[in-house]
Amino acid sequence: MVEAKVIEVIGDQGHRTVRKVRCRVIEGDEEGKILVRDARGPIREDDVVHIKETQMEG
Repeated sequence: MVEAKVIEVIGDQGHRTVRKVRCRVIEGDEEGKILVRDARGPIREDDVVHIKETQMEG
């Protein structure tokens, strides 16, 4: 897992506790990469989250 800092909360994803967030990876080989991921629970800008995968689906 790598750490990423939330730079923007985009919005709710239907369920009350799931939000789509834009975050910047702050460690590892992918440092500086910006990703969009779903996050659960209370979250706001400048929070640090742990991301399992930094690869894009496709």
